[in-house]
Amino acid sequence: MAPDRNELTISVYALALVGDDGRPLAIVHGMERALPGLRLEWTTSEKDDLILLSRRDEWVVSDRTDGGFPFLCNDDDNDPVTLFGLENPNGLYAGAPPHFEVHASLPSHAAGLASAADVLAAVGEGARAYWGHATPSNATVEISRQTIDPVHKPGVPPRGLPALRFPEYNRAPEIPHHLGWLNYWSAAAARAIGFPDPSRDAELLSRARRTPTGGWVVQLTDAPLDLDNPAHLDALKRAYERFPEIGGRSAP
Repeated sequence: MAPDRNELTISVYALALVGDDGRPLAIVHGMERALPGLRLEWTTSEKDDLILLSRRDEWVVSDRTDGGFPFLCNDDDNDPVTLFGLENPNGLYAGAPPHFEVHASLPSHAAGLASAADVLAAVGEGARAYWGHATPSNATVEISRQTIDPVHKPGVPPRGLPALRFPEYNRAPEIPHHLGWLNYWSAAAARAIGFPDPSRDAELLSRARRTPTGGWVVQLTDAPLDLDNPAHLDALKRAYERFPEIGGRSAP
């Protein structure tokens, strides 16, 4: 597939899969419903050759590669879409067990962006995730540089953004580790960070929607997050000021 330099990256974080867990298939079906015409019926070989999955659903259910589900994609070089899940051996908070992560990508053109909130909500709900985000890949890289540690990852966050702490400083799994352009917050995550507060969150609520399980998808800026845009950078900084729990910053 032709690479998209600034594709939209989607990631959500949830409890690890257990037993006959139906979440992988729920995620795949939910993503296809959210993006009309999408069929994730292909995977790739070790040589990156496309392989058609004639029994895709059975394959997704039975193959727990890396504690999740294997790489899936469509067969469209102009509109590439990808999806996979894995178990991360690290916890989402101090002393936590391994967790389940789902990662997807959408093209950055208008059609992909128009469906992004629906796709994020579908993946988040299907995974029964605590939290997640959808963010242009360029901004994702810079946001990842916010997380620092004097010993394990020294450095200075870019662009005057606040320093975020490693997950072991989080007090609960539902507290997001960072923000993105579109933010998926489960009902538990929203309660943990104090969203929404009608007196303080009017701007965010104007770009927010509820999910079927009582969570939220909250959009920080009208256009995709571009940290070269001073207004977008200010919006991201304001959101971090509003939610000091995010990134373990309120932990002692």
